[in-house]
Amino acid sequence: MNPIVPMQLPPGAPPARRGALLAVGAALLMLAASASAHHGWSEYDAGNVLTVTGSILDAGYDNPHGFVRLKSGDRVWRVILAPPSRMESRGLARASLKAGVTATVVGYPHRKDAQEMRAERITLQGGQPVELR
Repeated sequence: MNPIVPMQLPPGAPPARRGALLAVGAALLMLAASASAHHGWSEYDAGNVLTVTGSILDAGYDNPHGFVRLKSGDRVWRVILAPPSRMESRGLARASLKAGVTATVVGYPHRKDAQEMRAERITLQGGQPVELR
């Protein structure tokens, strides 16, 4: 991350110009903060493809990404899905991600969190695969 360089105004700059520059600076800081809060896909090992089948324990259909908690054997995976708008447009409705449904997920494991994976594709019991990326 780059260090923050303080903004310098020319001597005698009019107050309106100072206010505008301060507003722009504040907006840039907020944008940077929100961007850093979103995780990057580099956190997942795309060289290690996993296929996990299990039962959905619960699900979220919220921004920025949906998720399911999937019980497979002795393990519970937190599976990061696509944004809700993409899931909806590709045929994965909110109502279909319900507890007890069997799902097969193809995706990548998180590099640091052994219980998390990012889904590329999900197939719900009796349904067709839904591409998420």
